[in-house]
Amino acid sequence: MVDSSPVTSRDLADELTARREKEPVGNALLDAAADGRLSRDALRRLVSTEAQCHLAELGAYGTALARFPRRPAADLCIQLAKLVYDAQPKLQDCAQALGLHDLYGSDRPADLTGYTFNGTLSWLAAQGSQAAFALASATDLEVYFSGCAELVRYIRRSGFEAPRSFLTYYEDEASQDLKQLALDVVQDGLDRGDDPKDAVFCARLLEESIGDFWRAAAGPA
Repeated sequence: MVDSSPVTSRDLADELTARREKEPVGNALLDAAADGRLSRDALRRLVSTEAQCHLAELGAYGTALARFPRRPAADLCIQLAKLVYDAQPKLQDCAQALGLHDLYGSDRPADLTGYTFNGTLSWLAAQGSQAAFALASATDLEVYFSGCAELVRYIRRSGFEAPRSFLTYYEDEASQDLKQLALDVVQDGLDRGDDPKDAVFCARLLEESIGDFWRAAAGPA
């Protein structure tokens, strides 16, 4: 008997998790740490790459808010923008502790991989459906925060020297409430007729761009 029940946001999240386990995008920065190749320069590259992402994120969340100015989508965009906005002074503290003083000039990444996430997120905000944008946001929260937290755990275990401001910034876990809000927005989009397959495609695309984010931070192998 064919199951004709509608696809839910949880179904899509589970599909992405299953694909992540079967076809992992990988985290080049964690790979470098595991191989003993983590360096202070990698921490600098991580911070400088993240600074560029902040600029793109604020613009993307504003764009998505203009396109979906209704609850719960508007709530998600506002909370994501506030998350990034509140993080910027803390990231500046990390930069200064690592000797970076021109994040948007001479210290910014020189390679394309440092900007892949920015382009993908901006495209989703401008062109993606509500469900696609929200599912990509949920994926970002899941993958980015877990990767950062694992990096900090490695640093603490290994005794690798890193500024306290860096550890404090990158050890935070993603808010469960915010991840649930993102899935609520996905569900609202599905209920409005958004294509679930397109949402999964877009979320996976963003996850792959986060792979480039880690590669930009890790630097040459």
